[in-house]
Amino acid sequence: MDIGVPLRELGEFDIEPLKQAILGLDEGVWHGNEYRQETYEVHEQTQSVVLVFTDGSGWPDIEVRKEAGWDMLSEQAVPLMHAILEQYYPPGGTIIRAMAAKLVPGGVIKPHRDSHPSFHYGHRIHIPIVSNPRVRFMLDGRPYRFEVGKVYEINNQKKHSVMNKGDAGRINFIFDYVPPQNIGQGAG
Repeated sequence: MDIGVPLRELGEFDIEPLKQAILGLDEGVWHGNEYRQETYEVHEQTQSVVLVFTDGSGWPDIEVRKEAGWDMLSEQAVPLMHAILEQYYPPGGTIIRAMAAKLVPGGVIKPHRDSHPSFHYGHRIHIPIVSNPRVRFMLDGRPYRFEVGKVYEINNQKKHSVMNKGDAGRINFIFDYVPPQNIGQGAG
């Protein structure tokens, strides 16, 4: 969604329960759902644990499905997502995507804009879980460093990319929230 600025900091939240759940996952879990990596070239060097997802087919009449990550992370993720939404967004909308996303060491997400119509109507929220000083998130031509423990909304209509030149993976929990006034928008 075009939020009028490249990045909006939403403040500090207690991410510790979600962080511990994510860090406790077996390595193989990260390879269980490779839809994003196979479908979107920019995500080839990422790994995901997906809780809910839509591919956006038939927008605005979409199907949002629970995925395998739901049983692994929803107990910790749902209260955190709801706390963020209650503080900053109108009630009654829908979370259409939610996932833990890892950018492998040395990995790159090439510059892109999120182009599917659902991204024009939904808020894209990033919760940094693990990072390192060598991760750079470029947004609208400027570098940003996301701090663990803070939450951010990005303007996914601006060109953005990520580089992880560190020795460890960068993990963000990402979710897309479509507010009630935007549900069903974009037809025609």
